[in-house]
Amino acid sequence: MLDRPDIEDAVIVAAVRDGFGLDVAQVVFLPLGADFNSAVYKLVAADGAAYFLKLRRGDFDEIAVAIPRYLQTQGIAAVMTPIPAMGGQLWTELDGFRLILYPFVEGHNGIGVELSDRQWRELGAALRAVHDAKLPPDLARHTPRETYSPRWRGILRAALARSEASAYDDPAAARLTALLKARRTEIEQIVERAERLAVPLRRHPRRFVLCHTDIHAFNVILGADDSLFIVDWDNPLLAPKEHDLMFMDDGSDEGMWRNPREDLFYQGYGQTGVDPVALAYYQVERVVVDIAVTCEMVFAGAEAGDPRVSDREQGVQYVVNRFADWQEPYV
Repeated sequence: MLDRPDIEDAVIVAAVRDGFGLDVAQVVFLPLGADFNSAVYKLVAADGAAYFLKLRRGDFDEIAVAIPRYLQTQGIAAVMTPIPAMGGQLWTELDGFRLILYPFVEGHNGIGVELSDRQWRELGAALRAVHDAKLPPDLARHTPRETYSPRWRGILRAALARSEASAYDDPAAARLTALLKARRTEIEQIVERAERLAVPLRRHPRRFVLCHTDIHAFNVILGADDSLFIVDWDNPLLAPKEHDLMFMDDGSDEGMWRNPREDLFYQGYGQTGVDPVALAYYQVERVVVDIAVTCEMVFAGAEAGDPRVSDREQGVQYVVNRFADWQEPYV
């Protein structure tokens, strides 16, 4: 979220004090990320310690915090895990938001700094440990399973229809409408390709593992002390490993890995066969989801008169960047 929520700093300070027992001296809003439903802050406590606070609104599933917590107990140190609230929960609540508190890591994400050879190997080893993890039965029952759902393809088709039938005064929505009209053929080809690839995956199920599902460069934090952390566990899923591995194979999108060192990554991950059908499906479906999510956010925000213009403009720019990098195997 680029536009700051309409919540006073004093309200955040009180919520963190009451929920986590933390005496906050400074609140700094960080205009980061592409998630329209999440705002993030740097907090500085009275003793000088720094923390990262995430405010999450809308749909929230406890597994988004329970799974990273469990993985860290299994010795996967690269998984960033939330700090428990005083009641033992991994979050607290404030005005429709869930507040999730983390240690603050001084450093950069994988966009700002190139991973070292050691860090590529460490990322591979950490992701392999995630894929090999055995969730306890209760947590496994509550973790979504891949269904190759047509949901986002349907949303994108509806957005294409809306672009032909609607006009917007909102600049971001108008720009997105024009882009969808101009690129309609390519988008329809992508949707159709994703649907074709989903068929054999449904008919012949692959082995499912625990996947992060969004392991791109923004979600890997490199500490100033050369540490590495995997963050943003909002959408864990039991799915073929290719759901995560496709990020190492696809450098086409801003925010993914533009120059992935697959050789070093797989030194850490270890030998594995990669299913070309599953890999192609996730590469294409990712494009569908990215565009569809943006369409939902931009059109809904414009129609509701939502004042967070910067977020809508950033969303449209992501779609523009997708087409600037347009290449096989998408079409």
